[in-house]
Amino acid sequence: MAWTGNGRRGAPPGPQQEAVRRWIAHRRNTELLLVLFAVAIACFGHAAAGLAMYEELPPGLPAHAAGLGALALAAHLAVRRLARHADPLILPVTVLLSGLGLVLLDRLDQDYAAHHPPDDYQALPAAPDQVIWTVVGVALLVATLVVLRHHRVLQRYTYLGMAVAMLLLMAPAFFGADQFGAKRWITVGSMSVQPGEFVKVMIVVFFASYLMANRDALALVGRRFLGLALPRGRNAGPVLLVWAVSLVVLFYERDLGTSLIFFGVFILMLYIATQRTSWMVLGGLMAVAGTVVVAATQPHVKGRVQAWLDPMAAFDPPEDSPVFISEQSAQALFAFGAGDLTGTGLGEGHSYLIGFAGRSDFILATVGEELGLAGVTLVILLYVLLIQRGLSAALSVTDPFGKLLAAGLSCVLALQVFIVCGGVTGLIPLTGKALPFLAQGGSSTVANWLLVALLIRVSDSAGKAGTEPEGNATILTPAITDPGPSR
Repeated sequence: MAWTGNGRRGAPPGPQQEAVRRWIAHRRNTELLLVLFAVAIACFGHAAAGLAMYEELPPGLPAHAAGLGALALAAHLAVRRLARHADPLILPVTVLLSGLGLVLLDRLDQDYAAHHPPDDYQALPAAPDQVIWTVVGVALLVATLVVLRHHRVLQRYTYLGMAVAMLLLMAPAFFGADQFGAKRWITVGSMSVQPGEFVKVMIVVFFASYLMANRDALALVGRRFLGLALPRGRNAGPVLLVWAVSLVVLFYERDLGTSLIFFGVFILMLYIATQRTSWMVLGGLMAVAGTVVVAATQPHVKGRVQAWLDPMAAFDPPEDSPVFISEQSAQALFAFGAGDLTGTGLGEGHSYLIGFAGRSDFILATVGEELGLAGVTLVILLYVLLIQRGLSAALSVTDPFGKLLAAGLSCVLALQVFIVCGGVTGLIPLTGKALPFLAQGGSSTVANWLLVALLIRVSDSAGKAGTEPEGNATILTPAITDPGPSR
């Protein structure tokens, strides 16, 4: 089998170690060039927004470029030193999304400050806080790569991590602050934390370990109903438990987004592990049933459903309407329409008309207005590329736990992007989740950088396996066929 430079297994031409060394250097140099290119794009966007709004370059452009460049370079050096075999595209895509988010937040801050009184919450700048949280996120990425030298170490803390995750998930229901109609925050001093953002990463670790040890039992067929091979009752217990926990979170915390991600990622990972379509059908029916029940009983969720069904009702609400219908959905649709194909240009839109656009999922409407359909498509393609590289690592890594871990983390990112983009564009009801790396949010930013760090670690293991001689590694098919040891 011939050796290729894309990380696939084979015999390298000439001395193997020299060929591997050149291949590693090529991947890291490619990553460095792409990271610098991502920083350059972000700086160009910052300059373009300043020129459009004030007809001059922003005064803080050199400091912004130096800070973002230093942060991105620090992350690259950590990957070059601690994860030399990692995928060269994961970090540059993350840096580009983070840089674009800072550009949009800074641009929105100036418009909100100009159109709202100083004591208004929306007039408070969001970009400075996002810079701090991005620094914290990059520091967490470096710390994760330093401490976690192999992803299989996470298996040692499977049940401890899940216990902590459940406590964090339920904490806002008892100790959380009710903000903007949902109880997903815990206030600590002057800071507010969303535990659900970290739980979504922790539950993937638990699901990966649990499914690795129990996927054979979960794949067994109990009985057939309407042509579907349904699982046995005792094996459906974990799904029922996860569904119940998700329903509790949705009911008491009114957090539709976290519940969908929490339940959806488990169903997707079940399907990946067992390849049983019945799990998908059963999970989908349970998700719909739970959402319908909560939407009918919780006014906040019901208001979002009504805003989805009739966004324009916010401007002429029915007199007997028992719920408040926000005009954000309608304003987002106006923004997408104003952007047309190529957009109005950075800094020339009116997204400040959408309340909290920079602090929520509605930052996508700013992209749609100022960068147009082309810009929205490119942003979504960046997310698709990041998800694809995670799934590629899942296919390439040799151990079942790593496969499920990388696939689960990719599914978390895919689900979050889908429910945010679907909610803002009117495809599904709004959920209030932040668009990863673009929207302002400390917990979301830090948790997503942790997710990226784990993907980098798994892809590093996959790259190492790709450079080993065939006699020293076990080749597995993309389907998870080897149950492996249960720890």
